[in-house]
Amino acid sequence: MDISIIIVNYNVKEFIKQAIISIKKACEKLEYEIFIVDNASTDGSQNLISDKFPEVHLITNSDNRGFAAANNQAIRKAAGEYILLINPDTIVQEDTFSVIIDFFKKNPQCGMVGCKILNPDGSLQLACRRSFPTPWVAFTKITGLSNVFPRSKIFGKYNLTYLNPDETYEVEAISGSFLFFRNQVIKDIGCLDESFFMYGEDLDWCYRIREAGWKIYYLPKTKIIHFKGESSKKSDIDLILQFYRAMKLFVEKHYQNRYFHVPQWLLLTGIWFRASLSFLMKFLTWILPGLIDFVFLNISMMIGIYFGVYLRFGFFPLLSYLLVMLVYSSIWLTCLMLTNSYSRTKFSSIRTIYGVLLGLVFNTSLTFFFNQYAFSRAVVLIAGLFAVLLLAGWRFTIKLLSRFKAFPFKNLLGQALLGRRAIVVAPGISGQEIAHKLNNDLHTGYDVCGIVSTDEPGKLAESVNIPLLGKVNNLNSIIHRTQAKEIIFSMEKISYNQILEIISHSKRSDVNYKMIPSSMDVIIGKASIEYIGDLPLVDIDYKLNRFGNIILKRCFDIVISIFAIILSLPEVIYLKLFKRAKIVKKKIYTLELNQINIIEYVGKNLSSRQKKLPALWSVLFGKLSLVGSKIIEVNESQHDVHSIDLKPGLTGLVQINEKNSKISEDFERYNLFYLKNYSIQLDIEIIIKSLLGI
Repeated sequence: MDISIIIVNYNVKEFIKQAIISIKKACEKLEYEIFIVDNASTDGSQNLISDKFPEVHLITNSDNRGFAAANNQAIRKAAGEYILLINPDTIVQEDTFSVIIDFFKKNPQCGMVGCKILNPDGSLQLACRRSFPTPWVAFTKITGLSNVFPRSKIFGKYNLTYLNPDETYEVEAISGSFLFFRNQVIKDIGCLDESFFMYGEDLDWCYRIREAGWKIYYLPKTKIIHFKGESSKKSDIDLILQFYRAMKLFVEKHYQNRYFHVPQWLLLTGIWFRASLSFLMKFLTWILPGLIDFVFLNISMMIGIYFGVYLRFGFFPLLSYLLVMLVYSSIWLTCLMLTNSYSRTKFSSIRTIYGVLLGLVFNTSLTFFFNQYAFSRAVVLIAGLFAVLLLAGWRFTIKLLSRFKAFPFKNLLGQALLGRRAIVVAPGISGQEIAHKLNNDLHTGYDVCGIVSTDEPGKLAESVNIPLLGKVNNLNSIIHRTQAKEIIFSMEKISYNQILEIISHSKRSDVNYKMIPSSMDVIIGKASIEYIGDLPLVDIDYKLNRFGNIILKRCFDIVISIFAIILSLPEVIYLKLFKRAKIVKKKIYTLELNQINIIEYVGKNLSSRQKKLPALWSVLFGKLSLVGSKIIEVNESQHDVHSIDLKPGLTGLVQINEKNSKISEDFERYNLFYLKNYSIQLDIEIIIKSLLGI
């Protein structure tokens, strides 16, 4: 046996097929064997390998055992004179193996060889030749000096950037994505150290190989393409934490007794400092939209003070109101979070406007209860107006710039603000069509990472352009490993009830669910629908039973009902004096078919809205909600009333759609939809539609 090729696979079905094909072409004149160790993939990789490549030795694990342990499973079975550990997201040249084996034969002291590794764009992957992280090398890497002076032998030693990448030379270490070595090396030093789960095991192994007297060479005469990080992207572990844990383990294992003049704690401090810096940058990227909003909210309040106080009274009481500004901005930020302006749709201008308006309601209410500490209502209203313009404006501006490819911070802010990593749940063929539409409409920011099939078992269609990630019964694990934030269901072969069942069992609260209706009779207005070409994406989620949303809805009912009662007072007086309206009690069903009394007006020529004005007091005291299920009067002869899971409301989805005879009877479906999709902006939209009669 000339060569044993070992691949560790984890959910990269779309890459491993091409990797095997290229490997087989490179082995045409060699006697070879291929081992694939699958670390519990859920994307159908195992079936693909078994069906398309029956000659491959497939080893399946029930869980993700990590890179080192999985490779060792196959290394112990390898019979080749040479062994290659290669990543599944690679493509090799047809001469790669023959060129390297010929090099081994001409250099008997060579124990391991690495070739030239290219990125998909043709650039060199620096990790294909590198040095061990000695104290000085680690210092230049951590401080960034290696990037500032890449051509310097003193500062550029970590990735050997001062050396010609087209020349052959001995190196200290090579990349773990392509480790070509003699079988004799295993007999001399043993297998990979399984203490390294991911990262560091290649560095450790290179160190042990050199300690045993073997030489390691970088050979650019042949090359491979490495789609770097595709397998690790789909791992369910924290990659940053694993990387720095591996560096710590390497230092403790090899440098503890070697560098007496450099205390070990100093090396470890440097490693954890760099790790902390990485986590800090990740955290700052995550909270960046909130920080920008905080700045603009305070600018808005200063503008409000200028127009509402300075121009009227001639002084600017900024210092006196710093604490008050902090309270107001905190309320606004809380309302922005409640309207999902950060966790899910952080770049939606419309949700931001909803959040600012909701905060405006609460902040103006403060002027009634804490008059001695609060701004005047004029200041708050002016600040709210400018907050809408600034907060929605910067989001819209950046999105507009990104559409024209003029956004200058693509890697940092682009991912934080514009990225919408999505999964399409649909039959294979239609899923490809949907994914194609989403990916081609660039200004929406959708990045469809794959399709989850709803086809029957055994009928999974091969993906053409977008990878097939697995079946719908594995959706939760697929969401976890792909880190998708948008799940888009096609109603073609999956029912609404199935979708809601999937969502109710989902453990990811940071995922936004949408559906593409099978017909165009969508029950929400355009503000709740995102159109991608002719594709309507309707938000779906299970929200109202969450404690925070229960409190939010009750607060919204109280504040709006108080304002409505005050504003409607002149109309109430008019109805009493001129329309002779009378108050009557009405017995209705409420939650779990309990019965309550509410009050309404009766009289000639009263509109439906006017009749409900007294019921605002029922909203204030919690008997009714502004938005809820249809009000059903108690009728002693009526015994077929179904269970009511949503508090009755003055308006709601059923009420605004009653004119549609096809759907007016489907009350439960509407109530369930509302329970799943509750949000302040949905309530506002329903109230507006109800008032305008649309």
